[in-house]
Order: sequence, then structure tokens, then C-alpha cells
Amino acid sequence: MSIKKQFLKSKPVCKVTFSLTSEDTMNAEKVQLLGDFNDWNVKEAIDLKKFKNGSFKTTLDLETSKSYQFKYLVDDSKWENDATADSYVNNGIDSDDNFVVAL
Repeated sequence: MSIKKQFLKSKPVCKVTFSLTSEDTMNAEKVQLLGDFNDWNVKEAIDLKKFKNGSFKTTLDLETSKSYQFKYLVDDSKWENDATADSYVNNGIDSDDNFVVAL
């Protein structure tokens, strides 16, 4: 798992790339990203692109000076955290959610 950030000088945007290896997802067929940026709406989940080696990746443009809770949904059934998240917060249900900070 990894999260990479690229801050743009021309506008208040941080390009955040979310990556998972095949080992991270135990050879999943599908990985989606849900969080504050899509109101945790499964219908608006962001599909990560699957590569031939089994890894998954997507890049989002996030507004700077904000933090976002997020989680991965693997094969429509299992929620996963990211070990490289900036921090974690209790989601008030039964586990922690990831935080990524675009500062």
C-alpha cells in the first residue's frame, strides 16, 4: 500500500495516488475507494484500475488544506485500511478509518 501526494503550484489541488499491491488485496478482482470525497456513497465509489501484476491504482485531485477520511472496499465485501495513511480516526461504528491530509 502506498499514498503519494503531488501538490500543484498553479491551483489549490493535491494529486493523491492510492496504490495497493496484489498481496495487499489478497489477489482481489475489484477494489473501490470510498470516503469524504464521494460522501461514502457506494454508487459513487471510485474504481481503482487493476494492472496485469494484480496491483490497483487511482489518482484523485483533492482540495488542499483539508483532510479526508477514506477506506478501500475489496470485492464488494471487505473494508480495508491503508497502512500508509497519514493518520486514523474511529468511525463511530466498529473500526478506524484512514485519514489523508492534503496540506
